[in-house]
Amino acid sequence: MNEKTYDITIIGGGPAGMFAAYFARLRKLNVALIESLPKLGGQPETLYAQKNIYDVAGLPQVSGTQLSDQLIQQLHFMDCDEYLDTSVTNLDQEDDIWKVSTTKETIYTKAIIIAIGNGAFKPRKLTFEYDKAIEENNLTYFVNDMEEFRKKDVAVAGGGDSAVDWAIDLNEISNSTFLIHRRNKYRAMESSVDKLNESTVEQLNPYIIKDVTFNTDDHSKIDITLKMIKSDEIKVITVDKLLVNYGFISDSKILRDWNIELNGPFIKVNQEMETNLPNVFAIGDIASYPGKLQLIATAFAEGPMAVTKAIRNLYPNKDYFEHSTSLFEK
Repeated sequence: MNEKTYDITIIGGGPAGMFAAYFARLRKLNVALIESLPKLGGQPETLYAQKNIYDVAGLPQVSGTQLSDQLIQQLHFMDCDEYLDTSVTNLDQEDDIWKVSTTKETIYTKAIIIAIGNGAFKPRKLTFEYDKAIEENNLTYFVNDMEEFRKKDVAVAGGGDSAVDWAIDLNEISNSTFLIHRRNKYRAMESSVDKLNESTVEQLNPYIIKDVTFNTDDHSKIDITLKMIKSDEIKVITVDKLLVNYGFISDSKILRDWNIELNGPFIKVNQEMETNLPNVFAIGDIASYPGKLQLIATAFAEGPMAVTKAIRNLYPNKDYFEHSTSLFEK
């Protein structure tokens, strides 16, 4: 066995994982943080780098990159062992110690917190066949650079928080913006919907996308064929850019291999973030329990809950009733 055995190993370097690691270091635990990507940040950094986030306490709005930068700075203020560009391949328990096999090395730990979000970033794509050349310039599932949408005619497809927020934000710099949704009601924050209704975004509801083709007169643009739900009405709009925000598909295969009890693609946990495996916890988007809200604000609370329960399990004589103001020592 390695000389060093961690108190807690956190799998996933997104907002939930980084804040959990920071809180665990506040509690003076030895912490390892494993992230499959070459950099920390998770979905806000990788998928929503320039999208504004509105549900983080104390920050009226913050971009994905800004939030990630602040969390990384906070984490590095306390320091922990980071294993980047490293994927977990298997979990095995040896006595009371977990053996975490990765693509690079083996890590030993007393407790594990799984914070992998939605897993691999695989977007839900359009379900019909289209010319893949359209994806080179016109069709995208992510926004890497908002400037690509400046003074363009833009269509956003989807009805959740991400689609609504992107339609609002891109409308500030685009020539025109359409929001396409199959229902008349959005699955987004009420405040965002109010802002959408106050904007000049043209809402195309209830429509579904039936086809996407290059415009015959201007090959730099695309024609989007829409069909109204429960109607034969067809509508065609011409735009420069189409952003599809239908959400992401979670692959829970590796979780099943670890014998973790699942609720659909998510990990089932109790009120203290415990899974069915001893001293293995789950937090953030991957965790499922009654009343769960898929918010970053929720994930930030779940990390300290999991860490505190782990301390109780591992060190029952340790005083864990401490306030944040008394935890930090320079």
